[in-house]
Amino acid sequence: MEGFFVLLCNHWQGLLLTASLFSFWHLPTTAHVSIESVPRLVAEGDNILILVNNLPENLLALAWFKGLTNMKQGIALYALHKNISVTGPVHSGRETIYHNGSLLIEKLTQKDTGFYTFRAYNRRGRTVSSTSTYLHVQAFLWNCGRAPVSAQPTIESVPPIVAEGENVRLFIHNLPENFQGFVWFKGISVFRDHELARYTLKERSSVMGPANTGRETANSDGSLVLRNVTKNDIGLYALRIECADMKSEEAHVQLLVNSSLSPCCNPLTSSQLMIQSMPLYVKEGEDVFLQVYNLPEDLQAFTWYRAVYRVPYYEIVECSKILNTVTWGDQYTGRELVYDNGSLLLQYVTEEDAGMYTLEILKSDFKIEKAYVQFHVNKYVAQPFVRITNGVVSSHRSVIFTCVSPDTAISFRWIFNNKPLRLSRRMTLSPTKCGLRIYPVRMENFGEYRCEVFNRVSSKISPPVLFR
Repeated sequence: MEGFFVLLCNHWQGLLLTASLFSFWHLPTTAHVSIESVPRLVAEGDNILILVNNLPENLLALAWFKGLTNMKQGIALYALHKNISVTGPVHSGRETIYHNGSLLIEKLTQKDTGFYTFRAYNRRGRTVSSTSTYLHVQAFLWNCGRAPVSAQPTIESVPPIVAEGENVRLFIHNLPENFQGFVWFKGISVFRDHELARYTLKERSSVMGPANTGRETANSDGSLVLRNVTKNDIGLYALRIECADMKSEEAHVQLLVNSSLSPCCNPLTSSQLMIQSMPLYVKEGEDVFLQVYNLPEDLQAFTWYRAVYRVPYYEIVECSKILNTVTWGDQYTGRELVYDNGSLLLQYVTEEDAGMYTLEILKSDFKIEKAYVQFHVNKYVAQPFVRITNGVVSSHRSVIFTCVSPDTAISFRWIFNNKPLRLSRRMTLSPTKCGLRIYPVRMENFGEYRCEVFNRVSSKISPPVLFR
């Protein structure tokens, strides 16, 4: 039996050599094979199964490698014709490869973070499939789940209208707790030339982009700070959030600048198409009026969209001045009223109504103009509760406190023994502050913990929990 393993190990090395030679001349086929990680998000100490789906037929062997191209970083190989597996040079003793190509990695560490490549070989030793995936192992996972499905990220300008020469912060609500980084752009599109700044959680630093003027800085909580704002900063800003599961999300915000010297910001003296939300912050159940200014006299038609992009699905209403018709779109809820001057009334708004709206107009010369408006909806928050998760890391006790709330677009504060919590070096807050981790735990950390959630209209404090 020992001689058989030696023979199989030699075959592993020979197969890798043959595959590497053929891979240079033969383009791998990856159209059918797919990889899925279960679970998608993992932390130190967890196990992960990387599932392989849709394998080709008539295969000789399956193999996993650490990295993208280095054939010497073999983890494990499964020889189908022998129905046996062999470990590779970088096998740590925690990996198991199965006959269907799936790879199990147990007791993950942060050193396991990186790219993993799966390859399938036919009976001639050629690579017939090469598929890669990226695994990110967190130090620990924040779990600030809400009762309903998590809301989409939104952005708020603080203050909502900034004076020239002052600073403004574009603050993110509903930021995913396990984001890996984000990129800010000037404008509606996420083009490289429009990039202002990016922040990578791994590097813990902000890097300026091609469109950065030296006045923009990205913070670790996802927000963007603009200093010494000018009228040239007016307009839309786009944010792309990069998540641990390799997916990304986008959000937009409109920056408004109050300039007494510039007519472009005053709807009464400007000729530019503009929209004003009245009010900008509205309580759930109230009405909001999106008032349009400077509608051109040669207007042929106008359309309202429930987004920043012109997509038919997001259309609320289309009005034709020529045909004198009003056509309601997919986003019409029965609570909207449209006026001849282009303004739009939304009645009995909910939190789901908040966000960016686009007005698109068609003029007699067939030119199209667009204007954007944004408003925020707040409701009275419900009482949160605190969840405690104990653990042991490197023989030291750790604890994670989670402030669980069904509300979105809220902020968090922590209270310890009836006083605002003072953070120490052993304490870590999640990006939105809904999670608090203490490691290692000491006697002075024992006591009563509560959390507070709040928005612009209300706040609630959780019942106390005793930790000892």
